Amino acid sequence: MRVEGLRVRVAEAGDVVGVLALERAIAEAPHWAQAEYVAMVDADKGDSSVRRCFFVAETEGQLLGFAVGKVIGSHGEGPAELESVAVAAPARRGGVGKALCGAVAEWCRSQGIGALELEVRSGSAGAIALYSGLGFVAAGRRVGYYRDPVEDALLMRLNLGSI
Repeated sequence: MRVEGLRVRVAEAGDVVGVLALERAIAEAPHWAQAEYVAMVDADKGDSSVRRCFFVAETEGQLLGFAVGKVIGSHGEGPAELESVAVAAPARRGGVGKALCGAVAEWCRSQGIGALELEVRSGSAGAIALYSGLGFVAAGRRVGYYRDPVEDALLMRLNLGSI
């Protein structure tokens, strides 16, 4: 079932409180400090060697999810990473995660990056299915990478020329 009226946009300072609440409600999501999200709001505007994009998905003003991407290095040189994607439970399987991942991939492509990488819990079948459906392929494994509970990380990679 598709989410009606879905809109993905660049996160703003006013989104941080809602993003924190959503992130804290999802046990599998990376839990970052509020200051990290605040710093990301304008992260893509600097000349730093580490640049981030931060997108939110909403419908009728209701936050449904968010995503964070990172590029390291000068234009086109470094790897890109999909650092976090979180979608509210009632909105899952409605195209929100796909739209957020697409926004991050497009931003990475605009930075001159040719591939996007991510780590996902090996037991997270829904997330793995989402990423596989977007064209990500398994590229490795990190044994015991995650804690609470301990779980391997599946490394996945997407050639940005293929989407």
